[in-house]
Amino acid sequence: MDKKLIIRYILLILGVTIMSLGIALSLKSTLGTPPISCIPAVLAVSFPWTVGEFTIVFNALLVIFQMVLLRKITLSQIAQMLVCILFGYMIDFNLSFIDFINPTMYISQWILLIVSCLVLAFGLVIEVKSDITMLPGDGAVVAIGEVLNKDWGKVKPFFDVTVVSIGVILALVFIGHLEGVREGTIFSAITVGFIIQFYNKAFGYKLDNYLEK
Repeated sequence: MDKKLIIRYILLILGVTIMSLGIALSLKSTLGTPPISCIPAVLAVSFPWTVGEFTIVFNALLVIFQMVLLRKITLSQIAQMLVCILFGYMIDFNLSFIDFINPTMYISQWILLIVSCLVLAFGLVIEVKSDITMLPGDGAVVAIGEVLNKDWGKVKPFFDVTVVSIGVILALVFIGHLEGVREGTIFSAITVGFIIQFYNKAFGYKLDNYLEK
């Protein structure tokens, strides 16, 4: 196997693992998770499955959504299914790993949330640079954009708003108050993209240069 291809797979696994840590940190902050994880976070509070298990189910449904929307099954979709399984189990693993972190003061919760955004963005950059596949959430956005002939950047905000809205409804129905979807969810949705841009300028281009040689 080509050396660069092996490195790409390593980057994919590393990126997904780091992203799962970012999600786990956001969960421990209790201020809300990033949009893509708010539905699993809400359901995990309401039912006896873990966040990771609901993440796997939710992302698997997003892959099936792509298949139905595009009316085809691709290798990328199959790869997304495998990635979401790793992603889900690593969220649960990291939640156990950082179980000792339980901030009680609002300021410390915000500090932890900001750290989670920094970690999540770092993992996203590495995952994207691997250029192997993507998480089902991003795959769904790409599929919607392809069908509607819209740019990814224009579809993504509407997708996030839809997911967050569903999370809010589920929280109010099953829990009776907002949990898993809070001010931190909005903060993450707004800031992670800017952090990714910073990382790309800081080191992302170096990965691109190395992998494309």
